[in-house]
Amino acid sequence: MPNDIIPEPVRGLPEAPPEGERILWQGAPSLRRAAMQVFKVHWIVGWFVLLAVWRAGAVMAEGGPASEAMVAAFWSLLAAALAGAILLLMAWSVAHTAIYTITNRRVGMRIGVALTLTLNLPHQWIESADLVRWRGGGGDIALKMKGETRLSYLVLWPHARPWKLNPAIPMLRGLDDADAAARILGEAAVARIAELGDPGHTVTGHTPDIETDDLPRGDFAPMPAE
Repeated sequence: MPNDIIPEPVRGLPEAPPEGERILWQGAPSLRRAAMQVFKVHWIVGWFVLLAVWRAGAVMAEGGPASEAMVAAFWSLLAAALAGAILLLMAWSVAHTAIYTITNRRVGMRIGVALTLTLNLPHQWIESADLVRWRGGGGDIALKMKGETRLSYLVLWPHARPWKLNPAIPMLRGLDDADAAARILGEAAVARIAELGDPGHTVTGHTPDIETDDLPRGDFAPMPAE
């Protein structure tokens, strides 16, 4: 586990990869996507703005002066600004601290704001991956684990698929280059599974075990059936 005293020998990893392991891709959540997709800043701020408009309109509908309507709207607009600032700070913290790594043997997730930890997910432990594209580009990659592999949702959040609590599903979130990461992950998984001769995976096509969904509104598609 990385700490504040001993620097990471390799960015995003607690130790240098062993002989034969190569880093193929590294990425992190973008601030904009973390703010919009993870913390829903636009929805929260928009709700307070609508509330301000409604309050101002209610005052004016009752014959109140414009100055009174502005005062009625002010507190909702102030709440919108405060909520937006807090959520943006949280999004910045997540984007600043998280690093995702794909090697030819595993997926590494260095996550955590207050408590930093690194998850190592060997390719042979991953049953399937679900690529979710977002409007405007980018997306998320959810990693469904095999067998009895269990991870805590509270430990993973927000790097976990929403509303999937038991078992929790690790997720590479808010990636600008999600398509490239998914392609690299699929190719690495094919090679690693072939190297190990793992009969638990079915290799079909160029990037097996990658389920892709185009979701223009940012909704999540169901995971593949068992």
